[in-house]
Amino acid sequence: MHRFLHLDQCFSTQDEILKLLNEDEPSVVFTFHQTQGRGQYGNSWEVIPDQNLAYSFGIKVSEIKVSAVLLNYYTAIVVRDFLDNLTHSDVKIKWPNDIILNGKKVCGMLIEKKRIAEADYFIIGIGINLLQTDFSHLSKAGSVLSLTGINVDLVEFAKEFNANFLSKIKSVPDENSIMEMYNAQLFRRNEISVFQKSDLRQNGIIKKADEHGFLWIDLEQDGLQKFFHKQIELLY
Repeated sequence: MHRFLHLDQCFSTQDEILKLLNEDEPSVVFTFHQTQGRGQYGNSWEVIPDQNLAYSFGIKVSEIKVSAVLLNYYTAIVVRDFLDNLTHSDVKIKWPNDIILNGKKVCGMLIEKKRIAEADYFIIGIGINLLQTDFSHLSKAGSVLSLTGINVDLVEFAKEFNANFLSKIKSVPDENSIMEMYNAQLFRRNEISVFQKSDLRQNGIIKKADEHGFLWIDLEQDGLQKFFHKQIELLY
């Protein structure tokens, strides 16, 4: 069993879920109207009312048998596979955990660790653009509707997404399986791309992500190097 709470509106599902984390079963909070969402490294995540999903899942760290990095990767795999099955389109994972649908970002994630009532929890936050059509201020973003023409029922989508996510998170595979699945769906892997490193732009080829959270890129001028998030930017 788990708790599945739908809020008409909230500041952030990542904050609201903390009120539920005092028992053993996993908890879920979701909304279609989040006013102060946040993403990786303090970035804001804006959800236009009644067009997109903000979803947070909380589970005890002791229930997850892989590292936080691998949980991050596996979460991206689960979301990618769900959207792939829904849209039958080109769905990839942009390192570390953005989901790219037909070349545009439709989903971002944030995984935090919190200590509540003497227990450690992973709080997995997922934002998915579903029905939004105006991305005039976000040239690299899109939604399921804008990119595929699929018009989902928000509540039904949330229920199906949640059921799928719960079933997958209960059976997290081993490290090797996660890395194989993740790298197989890595956006622009083994393709020539343009990267911004400090003030310099140069071509390079993404080779792989590793189990420590680094991305390995073979740069035209600097050779094979590994990078952590925000140390290099993929231009696309």
